[in-house]
Amino acid sequence: MELEEELKVVGNSLKSLEVSEEKANQRVEEYKRQIKQLSVKLKEAEARAEFAEKTVKKLQKEVDRLEDELGLNKDRYKSLADEMDSTFAELAGY
Repeated sequence: MELEEELKVVGNSLKSLEVSEEKANQRVEEYKRQIKQLSVKLKEAEARAEFAEKTVKKLQKEVDRLEDELGLNKDRYKSLADEMDSTFAELAGY
């Protein structure tokens, strides 16, 4: 009788281990699926980040160009204003 009971206990343990193994395999498959999805999302995010960095560089170049142009135009304006002041001063002297 002891042997039969021990056999039942071992059989039940085996069934329990098989169920645990199946559950573990399901979790592994779910983790693999999640890793695959996250890898795709990571690649997409990296691509967006790279595009954003390129865009920022282009925009910064444009800002620098516009700031240079603004400086030149300020200098031209000052030169013209000085020339007009000089001309008005000459005209006022006549």
